[in-house]
Amino acid sequence: MKKRALQAILISMILGTTVISGCAQSGNGSNNSEDKQVTINFWHNYSAQSAENEILTNDLIPQFEKEHPNIKVNAVSHEWADLHQKILISAQSDTLPDVARLDIAWIPEFQTSDILVPLDQEMTDFEDVSGQLLENAMDTATIGDHTYGLALNTNTKILFYNKAAFEDAGLNAPVTMDDFINAAETLSGENANGQAVWGYNEPALGGWNLCPFIWSMGGSITNEDETQSSGYINSPETIQAIETLKQLYDAGAITGWNSGDIPMTDGFGTGRYMMLLEGPWKIEELKGAYPDFEYEMCEMPAGSGGSVSVLGGEDIAMFKGAQQEAAWEFMKFMTGAYAQEKMAEAGQIPVNTEALDSQTVQNAPFAPFLEAIKTAQSRPTVSCWSEMDSELSVAVTAVMNGEKTAQEAMDELAAQFDELLQS
Repeated sequence: MKKRALQAILISMILGTTVISGCAQSGNGSNNSEDKQVTINFWHNYSAQSAENEILTNDLIPQFEKEHPNIKVNAVSHEWADLHQKILISAQSDTLPDVARLDIAWIPEFQTSDILVPLDQEMTDFEDVSGQLLENAMDTATIGDHTYGLALNTNTKILFYNKAAFEDAGLNAPVTMDDFINAAETLSGENANGQAVWGYNEPALGGWNLCPFIWSMGGSITNEDETQSSGYINSPETIQAIETLKQLYDAGAITGWNSGDIPMTDGFGTGRYMMLLEGPWKIEELKGAYPDFEYEMCEMPAGSGGSVSVLGGEDIAMFKGAQQEAAWEFMKFMTGAYAQEKMAEAGQIPVNTEALDSQTVQNAPFAPFLEAIKTAQSRPTVSCWSEMDSELSVAVTAVMNGEKTAQEAMDELAAQFDELLQS
């Protein structure tokens, strides 16, 4: 009898321990994201002394950690080129951060290296989050059927023009491509001091520089699926865009990419270049270097393809091996209206549609760029874009130097691009 009583007591104790243990395990599992302290590493390329980094460090991260007391953010600043190299090296040693701010041109390269998380597959609320961001900015992170980042900030280029020179020549802001060509030719020649002046300055001949002309004149680099270039980079519309620039160059109306040419800001601020196609950063550069110089801004002059500029900016992405739940919360915060409006105070153009409607953004110095962003396009989001871009510059330089016709150069380039896209 005593033996049975002892067995009953032991069984009761075991069952009680199991219940307690089960409750403890259930509690840890369900509250893991709330109770466990997590530190995520965020690498970025905001300059250490910049206003952006100050806002990130003193406002955004403290606010995020207040809203998510279980998550700490270790933010590390890198120079732009250093960050790219650091990620490549870290990928080899499995020491990647959880999250990073990436140039949009890096996304295809890192996706090919299989180090980025496909957010649309892994995050259940991805559609809700991405739906709050500009669609064309989100295109920069979409490779094939999946999306590997969230748009973080954006920019584009619009036309800066010399106000006094235009008024003196009786010219209005260029609205069409014909207006632009006429202004470039009319304003070129010599100034009162006998110095050469040019109607338009273009510092390089890569995709960032040429795409606004190609797209606005109805041309393209590849097909919509970004799998073929033949029939696109050498289409009549693309050829016309290259030939137009060549004609202006031969007429002495444009310059800037040759060794020894006057730097862009100096040439514009001293009245040697009459027009530039540049981004919002040029506002601060001119304010600092030539505070008394008067200029106006307008959208990319429209051709048969409309007014289409090129999209720039950065995305925020998550790396494989990251602490995904915490990393995703931080990514959502950084692309949310609060953080986006705060960063706008430092000159970052938001991608969050709510932030874009705020008074902070609408009254910002970069406000003239907001309309152009709506129609701007991203360069091809393919892993071989860097090589394609380099070959494009070489081909168009040959055209400008009279070594090849636009048709010859673009036909050869189409074959090169097809091979790169299919490799």
